[in-house]
Amino acid sequence: MTDAPRHRRSWAWPVMGTQVSLHLRGPRVDTDPAVEPAVAAVFGHLRTADELFSTFRPDSQVTAIRRGGLPRDRWHPWVTEVVALCEEARERTDGYFDPWCLPGGFDPSGLVKGWAAEGAAAHLTRLHGYDHYLNAGGDITASTHTGPWRVGIENPRDPHDFLAVVDLRTGGLATSGTAARGDHIVDPHTGRRTSNLLSVTVRGPTLVWADVNATAAFARGGNVSRWVATRAPGYEVAALARAP
Repeated sequence: MTDAPRHRRSWAWPVMGTQVSLHLRGPRVDTDPAVEPAVAAVFGHLRTADELFSTFRPDSQVTAIRRGGLPRDRWHPWVTEVVALCEEARERTDGYFDPWCLPGGFDPSGLVKGWAAEGAAAHLTRLHGYDHYLNAGGDITASTHTGPWRVGIENPRDPHDFLAVVDLRTGGLATSGTAARGDHIVDPHTGRRTSNLLSVTVRGPTLVWADVNATAAFARGGNVSRWVATRAPGYEVAALARAP
């Protein structure tokens, strides 16, 4: 007697300072020879991003930039791309996303993880007829030809509880808040942690801009749903306020 073929597989690997999980759905996911090389390319892409952008690695290009020791003509093309995106994000968010005005110097982490996850997932386009779901520490990018992926949004007051479970088809979902790292997001205009919120989750067409808007909205506080709607049409917001 042989086991029935699986139509869903998952992989997990620690990278970029978090646990990254990848899920694939498809009728040939057990037998298609293209699956394993595509999965390896996904995690290889994330490892390269970590080598370039980690603020904890002494040999990363971002660390060198923070020290003022890496001229622009020596930047990796990915670094050049991310810096340009950071500039665009600063303009789109009225400066509430500004990686140049953070403690310790330049820190694009609020954009890089989502950007890297989305770029990594692009390696899955070589697979045809599969649904994918890539979760990089709560920054999620997905695509589906069949039913939606079900995503639980963690309750920052209780890690064993969900605030909600939402559907995600094709696009991205990102959460910024206090659950994983405490009060670490600051308002770039003041340098202070002044948000009236515990978490902000943004869902929309791309993970990069869901990630940016979640971070910026949390830093700003206030009526974040209306604020994001005026700057990023097509993105939905769910926020949890602190107790009064």
